[in-house]
Amino acid sequence: MTTVLTPARHADVPVPPFRPGPPGTHITIRGLTKYFAGWPLYENFDLDIPKGKIVSVFGPNGCGKSTLINMIAGLIPIDRGEILFDGKSLKDTRIGYVFQNYREAMFPWMRTIDNIAYPLLLEGRSKAEVDRRMAELVASFDVKFDLNRYPYELSGGQQQTASIMRALAPRPEVLFLDEPFSALDFEMTLFIREKLQEVFMQTGTTMLLVSHDLEEAVYLADQILLLTKRPTRVAEILDYGDARPRTVETLSQASFVAAKRQSLEIFQREVRR
Repeated sequence: MTTVLTPARHADVPVPPFRPGPPGTHITIRGLTKYFAGWPLYENFDLDIPKGKIVSVFGPNGCGKSTLINMIAGLIPIDRGEILFDGKSLKDTRIGYVFQNYREAMFPWMRTIDNIAYPLLLEGRSKAEVDRRMAELVASFDVKFDLNRYPYELSGGQQQTASIMRALAPRPEVLFLDEPFSALDFEMTLFIREKLQEVFMQTGTTMLLVSHDLEEAVYLADQILLLTKRPTRVAEILDYGDARPRTVETLSQASFVAAKRQSLEIFQREVRR
């Protein structure tokens, strides 16, 4: 259980009993509170994230989309609240994280293959286990570039592919993706979208995706989490259930167009408030 001491300004706020999420919940967030410069970004924020789904996070600029997944992932401390993963604390949960800036996410002094294997080495895996997992990832992503090169010798798309492989190496229970396509060209974006879907269909890993592109957010999602302006609340949670794998043809299907239109309407409503 992730519990953070409450700052003095919250000392008079009673902490309600923890309320579990409905069946099928993977991540349970209760009373999440985060202040920046004395102003609330999140205040007594509750959320249930389902297991084995891709949830896209979308909302107005400054609402704290990336901050939300960074708090869940433990990268940013919270002022108050509880976050549980299948009833476990973060330290007892395997997570993977794909950063927006892949150039800074990879260790430049390590070969790319060693970057990918790094989480497994931290876990104390044997060389045979590491080699076996590397072979699985290379086959899954159909890697054609040389993983013995250093990250700075690779293209942007190749670096982001490697960073996703690294995040998946330890078989995470939850994969966080913070605008993973924002620095990629369209061809590489299509490739990464396809590979993420393949991984999801093979493993059922819970994924949280932050995107500034509404089409992208809807395309990959089972649920679209739409947020309000700050102090941030949940505006709506929309389900989107088109079959996978989704392809370019999905973008013209009536169900996709309807989900995107409804998401846009909610987004515009919140921006105007």
